[in-house]
Amino acid sequence: MSPPRPSSEPSPTRPLLLGRYDGTGRLRYTGRTVPHARTATAALAEALAPAVGEHPWTGRTFTAGWGSRDLLDVTLVDPQLVVDVARDGAGRWRHPVRLHRPRPDLTASDVPPLGARTTG
Repeated sequence: MSPPRPSSEPSPTRPLLLGRYDGTGRLRYTGRTVPHARTATAALAEALAPAVGEHPWTGRTFTAGWGSRDLLDVTLVDPQLVVDVARDGAGRWRHPVRLHRPRPDLTASDVPPLGARTTG
């Protein structure tokens, strides 16, 4: 099976693949969103930008779900967009998360590295 070919334009209607930088600066996959509400889709349409240059996930493939061999058709976007999400009650990323909104007031460097202990 060959890897999916990334689309050229971001689509705000498709689920987002989410990542967070770790302490070494590597972008790590953390989960995906469920399909978006109309208000979130409109906000994403303004916030998503195509990746420029080499993306940290270039050449990586993603499956449709645990145990699935179906590959997702992905569009790599600028990995600097920060979004608010709601995850499951256990605080884990076991299931797709719900997108609340893009956070244009934050940059990826404002988010604590993956694995860092936070308070509050």
